[in-house]
Amino acid sequence: EAGSKQSEIFKLMERRLLKLIINPAMIATWLLGLTLIWLMGQAAFLQAGWLHAKLALVLALSAVHGFFVNWVKDFAADRNAHSQKFYRIVNEIPTALLILIVILAVVKPF
Repeated sequence: EAGSKQSEIFKLMERRLLKLIINPAMIATWLLGLTLIWLMGQAAFLQAGWLHAKLALVLALSAVHGFFVNWVKDFAADRNAHSQKFYRIVNEIPTALLILIVILAVVKPF
């Protein structure tokens, strides 16, 4: 319930998670990914289909990150518009994207 002690604890936890883990991880992902592209060279980047797919998945992960940031802000302002079930389901999206990204990077199927 909005304004309850439990709600305030969750708001603090969400803010810390976002600022201490999620945002730095997204920044590191982009910096390391762009470094990988630079080290591989543009010719290799243009020819590697797996890298294109991986980049598309990282862009999707970045979009999910943007949604999460907005939801944390809404939650902090007591404007939560989604159910617990919604958050449980949407919480699995980054994990699924991560698995696909790692598979593409390791297997390089195309």
